[in-house]
Amino acid sequence: SMAGEAGGAALADKLFSLSGLFAVRKPKGPTSAAVLNLLKERLLAEAGVQTKGNKRNQVLKIGHGGTLDSAAAGVLVVGIGKGTKMLGTMLAGSKKYTAIGMLGKATDTLDATGKVTEEKPYDQVTKGDLENVLQKFTGDIMQVPPLYSALKKDGERLSTLMKRGEAVEAKPARPVRVYSLSLQQFQPPLFTLDVECGGGFYVRSLVNDIGKELSTCASVQELTRTKQGPFTLEEHALHEDKWTIDEIAQSLEHCSALLLGEPARKKLKTEHPGETAVICE
Repeated sequence: SMAGEAGGAALADKLFSLSGLFAVRKPKGPTSAAVLNLLKERLLAEAGVQTKGNKRNQVLKIGHGGTLDSAAAGVLVVGIGKGTKMLGTMLAGSKKYTAIGMLGKATDTLDATGKVTEEKPYDQVTKGDLENVLQKFTGDIMQVPPLYSALKKDGERLSTLMKRGEAVEAKPARPVRVYSLSLQQFQPPLFTLDVECGGGFYVRSLVNDIGKELSTCASVQELTRTKQGPFTLEEHALHEDKWTIDEIAQSLEHCSALLLGEPARKKLKTEHPGETAVICE
């Protein structure tokens, strides 16, 4: 019917006029890129836009402001329309994570998805030992990024090269910033950390390094990003059932006010070289 088509066209116009930053809740499992693709497919389908042989030939510009590991869940900041140009500031901004680490087991990926590479006793580690060690990892520190990561060598992701069995040299240690780090729970072998950090920081490397400092080893069991810039998981991240044009339009309105109030964190000069916002068209 003509009315139906007109309604669809109006929705498509609304979709292509969306602009700004909003946040979605990334579930555990898919990559950040896959979540973005799913979101994009949903929106185009709702607007009735054929992606193949698209007469209007409009491109939906959408990107995210910083990869979350596939095993991780939580806040993924998304830019749409002109908002894609604002994603760089999100990469550099502060982020908060809750991580559950496991003592006594190291893996090649530094998290629960990898192969176990080492097992060591951990019964000697006390809550006090762990709290003392955390002080060493607070402030401006040097950190070696994980081999399995979204960082690139010759234009290819390190994780892709690793999976192909190619020899990958560790990236050099780089300065990162930890604003706060606290122990929330200690039930050996598990321990829960809250971390607030700057751009280019890897929680998996932190947990691995903490294990070494304690003369044992450790890997991440679970990782959740609870905040990125002004976007929090509880207040702003849209669950999958809210990935609709109207919900996102509303969210963009709320969030534009948020972004104006965001205090600028001072950036380290060397923060996250080689990390870029991912924009897929």
